[in-house]
Amino acid sequence: MVRENLSRRTVLKGIGAAGMVSVAGCTGGESGATIGMANSETGSLSTFGQRNARGLEIALSDINETGVLGGDLEVIVEDTQSDSGAGVSAAQKLVNQDSVPLVVGAVSSGVSLAIYKSVIQGTDVTQISQNSTSPALTNFPDLLRMSPTGAAQASALADIIDEDGHGKVAVTHLTNAYGEGVAEAFKNSYGGESKLFAHDQGKSSYSNVITSMADYDADAWLFVSYQPEFTTMAQEAFDAGHTDIPIYGSDSVKGPKVLEQSPSEITEGMTLVAPSAALDQENYKQFAKAFRENNDTEPTAWSAYAYDAVVTAAIAIEAAGSTEPADIKAEARGVTGPDGTEVFSFAEAVEALGDDGSASDVNYQGVSGPIDLDKNGDPRAFEQIFQVQDGKYVSQGFIAGE
Repeated sequence: MVRENLSRRTVLKGIGAAGMVSVAGCTGGESGATIGMANSETGSLSTFGQRNARGLEIALSDINETGVLGGDLEVIVEDTQSDSGAGVSAAQKLVNQDSVPLVVGAVSSGVSLAIYKSVIQGTDVTQISQNSTSPALTNFPDLLRMSPTGAAQASALADIIDEDGHGKVAVTHLTNAYGEGVAEAFKNSYGGESKLFAHDQGKSSYSNVITSMADYDADAWLFVSYQPEFTTMAQEAFDAGHTDIPIYGSDSVKGPKVLEQSPSEITEGMTLVAPSAALDQENYKQFAKAFRENNDTEPTAWSAYAYDAVVTAAIAIEAAGSTEPADIKAEARGVTGPDGTEVFSFAEAVEALGDDGSASDVNYQGVSGPIDLDKNGDPRAFEQIFQVQDGKYVSQGFIAGE
């Protein structure tokens, strides 16, 4: 849930499943601006959505210390319920009723694509996905995103598994844009033999999938799944005695509850690749400090992407000097560089823009690292490798894209 324990100038307009304050939307008043966010407050990706909400809070606090177009940036939040149908309904409300010029959303790649195709495509409204990684988003250049394409992650996993000496891999993946996209990208990158085993979300049992993977007699198993589905499969793999197979995972398998709820005989030694924030960058350190205040969890790359999506939106509005959708859309891609003055905060961006600046005058370096949106709306990839050791995720290094 989005909290409202922010600075006096920060205003969140929330309309969500948890019963937050409901207000009429607008596209900014005499000064300031209003945008929308479609977030996974409930559903299978709610753990990501909860951290996104905190990232949003911090972004608004930072932005409104300076102000957008002489006033506050306000955000109307709608719950996608981690579902495409609910996500489209949320986006329709934001665009058609609240008249927002820009939507940050969504977490799920499938939901982001559904929103774009059903609501955003063909309009002047800008969409910036905070967390979607499916390679399929690359095919829609006007659908911008903060998190790197899963193709980079898949390539890294293929290299790691090959270097570990495995020549045959069983890959189980979700039957959605994210799962299918990452699995296919892995298959295309991997030099050995592999077979894909699809699975749906939200099932009470995946024993048939585990049995099929075991029958394939692979050297290693790769899971491209969500946390609830993985914990179910991990338990069933343990129950079936499959404890000697090396396990690998995509980013969405990683989470503290995974280790708490899965047999250690399955997860110990598991290797994962996940997008990473710029941990050594000063603006990330400041973000992480703010995230930990009144919060009992550490930030993730996903919360950093949510922060950067909101800040990017605010810089685009400031660069446009307008709340008109077409004006904002013309600036949104360019404010992350690579041209222009490097800036590490919204305040620095406003200073660099001056009275009549444009997107080419700023190169926003996010708390997640250099963004540099390309012609397809994809950011530069920056991935971290983890291995589970003694029941904890231990970093094994980073992989940076060009």
